Amino acid sequence: MNDQVYAALRRIPLFEGARNEDFQVQRLGGLTNLVYRVDHNGQSYALRVAGEGTEDYIDRKVEGHNARVAADAGVSPKVLFFDEADGLMLTAFLDGYATMTPETFPKTPGAPTRAAVALKQMHGCGQSFEFRFELFAMIEEYLSVLDKLGAELPEGYHDVVKEAEGVRAALEAHPAALAPCHCDPLCENFLDDGARMWIVDWEYSGMNDPLWDLGDLSVEAGFGPEQDLEMMTAYCGGLPSAAVFGRMVIYKAMCDLLWTLWGLIQHANKNPVDDFWAYSINRFDRCKALMADPQFAGHVAAVRAGN
Repeated sequence: MNDQVYAALRRIPLFEGARNEDFQVQRLGGLTNLVYRVDHNGQSYALRVAGEGTEDYIDRKVEGHNARVAADAGVSPKVLFFDEADGLMLTAFLDGYATMTPETFPKTPGAPTRAAVALKQMHGCGQSFEFRFELFAMIEEYLSVLDKLGAELPEGYHDVVKEAEGVRAALEAHPAALAPCHCDPLCENFLDDGARMWIVDWEYSGMNDPLWDLGDLSVEAGFGPEQDLEMMTAYCGGLPSAAVFGRMVIYKAMCDLLWTLWGLIQHANKNPVDDFWAYSINRFDRCKALMADPQFAGHVAAVRAGN
């Protein structure tokens, strides 16, 4: 096992005096970070070592605060250690829960409902996250990072951002009440045992329109109309209005517009975990296709009308 992992473990007061041989360490997933299961003295933990370059776009102090709020809300594991300097984090390990994937999420009975329940519990916890997740400001921020990196953008990206001004106007016509949101609901950030879901990884979390989480999850999990309706009905406690459902659909397009840039930053930083250029192009193409769908204009109109 990499000496970096043992060095990280020795920084944690809980493991003071422990030797390398006292740990059992297993590498788990992670796109930009290194994540491990650590077993020590009959207890299991999750260790997250932050990836290089992530400090350019992630505020670890904010993440630490928000992760603790999410744990207090009962939707995320307890935070046992967090270093705001470099993002080293130790949490309780959730045994017996399956990590969701884009393949399993839409096929698992009740998964859209359980995810909606967990998100609603987070959104309605009555607490506040540090940081305000502002979509269009973040697009500008990521574009600035890419400019400093001398990175290439997909052809037509700025044209789509300009087209999205109509979406922005519709959203701002009826501003949402902000709530503590995950903001990056990748399938792998949901852990399920068939009865409930937990949510992990609060790097991009902040105060946001709650429907962002639902739209983004729909994209990440590859939900079709049936799963979208199940998720939204569970979240709303009944059939959603046209404006509420339309807002979720709008965010499906906008999350792809934003995360296209995130992928380009990973590509520019030579992150070896995935082909991030292909990742970004796929997201951008999906965004353009949804915005070009004739029904999309109807969703925008419903949101603008607020009914």
